[in-house]
Amino acid sequence: MQGDSTGMGAVHGAVFLSYASEDAAAAARIAAALRAAGLEIWLDQSELRGGDAWDRQIRSRIHDCRLFIAVISANTEARDEGYFRREWKLAVDRTHDMSEKKTFLLPVVIDQTSERLATVPDKFREVQWTRLPGGATPPEFAARVVRLLSPEASPTAAAGSLRLPSGAAAQPPGYASRTPGSTPWQRALPLVIAALAVAALGYFLIERLVGRAPLAPASSEAAAPPSTGGVSAAAAFVPPAHSIAVLPFVNLSGDPGQDYFSDGLTEELLNSLAAVEGLQVAARTSSFSFKGKDTDIGTIARKLDVGAVLEGSVRRSGHTVRITAQLINAVTGFHLWSKTYDRDLRDVLRLQTEIATAVANSLKVTLLADTPAKIELGGTRNPAAFDAFLRATLAGTSASDAPGFQVAISAFTEAIRLDPNYALAFARRSLAESLYSGQGAVGPSVHESFEKALADGRRAVALAPQLAEGHLALGFYFANGALDFRQASSEFERARALAPGDTQVLRIYGLFAITMGRFEQGLADLRRAVALDPLSVGSHFLLGRGLYWSHRYAEALAPLDEATALDAAFLPAYEYRGLSYYGLGEFEKARAACEPKPEYWGTLWCLAVANEKLGRHADAQAALGKLKQLQGDSAAYQYATIYAQWGETSRALEWLETALRVRDPGVTLAKNDPFLDPLRKEPRFEAVERALRFPD
Repeated sequence: MQGDSTGMGAVHGAVFLSYASEDAAAAARIAAALRAAGLEIWLDQSELRGGDAWDRQIRSRIHDCRLFIAVISANTEARDEGYFRREWKLAVDRTHDMSEKKTFLLPVVIDQTSERLATVPDKFREVQWTRLPGGATPPEFAARVVRLLSPEASPTAAAGSLRLPSGAAAQPPGYASRTPGSTPWQRALPLVIAALAVAALGYFLIERLVGRAPLAPASSEAAAPPSTGGVSAAAAFVPPAHSIAVLPFVNLSGDPGQDYFSDGLTEELLNSLAAVEGLQVAARTSSFSFKGKDTDIGTIARKLDVGAVLEGSVRRSGHTVRITAQLINAVTGFHLWSKTYDRDLRDVLRLQTEIATAVANSLKVTLLADTPAKIELGGTRNPAAFDAFLRATLAGTSASDAPGFQVAISAFTEAIRLDPNYALAFARRSLAESLYSGQGAVGPSVHESFEKALADGRRAVALAPQLAEGHLALGFYFANGALDFRQASSEFERARALAPGDTQVLRIYGLFAITMGRFEQGLADLRRAVALDPLSVGSHFLLGRGLYWSHRYAEALAPLDEATALDAAFLPAYEYRGLSYYGLGEFEKARAACEPKPEYWGTLWCLAVANEKLGRHADAQAALGKLKQLQGDSAAYQYATIYAQWGETSRALEWLETALRVRDPGVTLAKNDPFLDPLRKEPRFEAVERALRFPD
């Protein structure tokens, strides 16, 4: 029986890696990454453990190590006993030995095991946890371990040393944190409509928010645990400066039917704060995921990686409203500011500005002179129009089919009837019309809805030229309704310049940039969206999809796996997981990824190509036949890609030309789609590319 202590030898026994035998592969990946950074790693690789010799060796190694890494997973949770648990106990005992140098503890989670529910020693809960999915270890993490183990490091200095920058923390490139949520998914337009659909449909607000207590203020005695080798959780939590989450304000009106108003008002306040330059605001999906859950402020802040939390209540009576708001420092637990406002609903825009200004001042953010104008841009002072707008927004976030989008469109129309200059209502109705065109309209109504979307987008921009949502709506129309990618790019870029912290803008523009071949720019925006909306399943899926279209198939798997782990009914993740394996040449894994969901059009697309590569020709034909039965000519682009992969060039080109003729938005993907590579030298394909006029 022999352990592995190979390495470059920075410090003898510097790192001890403890793991369950089932997690050996993940532990080996972590060890390899740390060795590459110049650290000496010790991990026991014995097939048979036990005996006095083993006990003496393990005790010696744990006694000498500077850092004890405990690998935590479903495998450790499933076992109440095991040698790894003996190692954990020895490590905890070691942290109480104050006669010699410190031993740092570092729990590392390699799967979806919950930190809150994990069965671990209490001492593990006093230190910063790290997630390394499947053992994938980025260089940033290894570099910070090196700094932690440097001779001059102390527990205080090490407090944040293992914390990585927001969006990159101990995860493989393109991977991000958990996101609860469920999103019905029809065959959305393949490019940016998917981004908006995820953003819009991920907001299911079911339970009523219950009260929560903030963290207890930290006293000088409780600021850190008594002198141990571990790192205190409070000290290790170092969120980005000027970062905040806005939790759903509690509806105190006594009528659950008024939830749409308290939720909508919260969202508008969140948008107001996002307009403050220098303030990082967690996006709506993540903040609203805590609605109906009695979660303490400290846990929320860590999950969202924010330093402050704004919460409150709303009581509405007719055209008057009372809003109570309080701002909490999520690190210390102290209240920074609180106030109660009684207002006429005609003053709601001014009220949003007042609250945003108070929050910014409390967080020491310098307000620019144009901040109030940015907050109130495109809004209304008509209470009835505002009410209709909030109802429309709720309908839009719940819509998953044609009738749902029509309800939202009708409500936005009512808001516009009550205030014909309501620019924000025009912008959102434009987006809803485009979604309806792609997700349910048939026959002439497809063209009619897109024309309405164009008119509404132009009206929004005419009323409020600096309104990002107006330019976003126009870009959305040009990309999907007109297939005018140059004009779409111009509008999207304008929207992004006006609202660089808006997750919806980042998602849509990020995916669009990738399909146009601007991979790094697009991925940067999608990763930024994940950082701002870490609990949104849409954020993870779209990042995985963006990585796939960037031909980074291996990297795409982690966020796509995250999506399926969080929501087994989220069908597009199965589709793109299978396509990613296909891109890697792992055709059996591609088939296995898509086969459990054979009723979804996207997984049928995947199965049609994967089965053909495996020689399962009958199964491939059956998948294509079922896809045609479900989609008819509306999936012309997908048929072209399937036939291209099957080597049937003529039929592939026929369907591609059909897709162009019927304005199938799938053709947006043609510029970089690897499925079409067999066609690229064909004159008919080159003609399609010229007709699409992709920007350089």
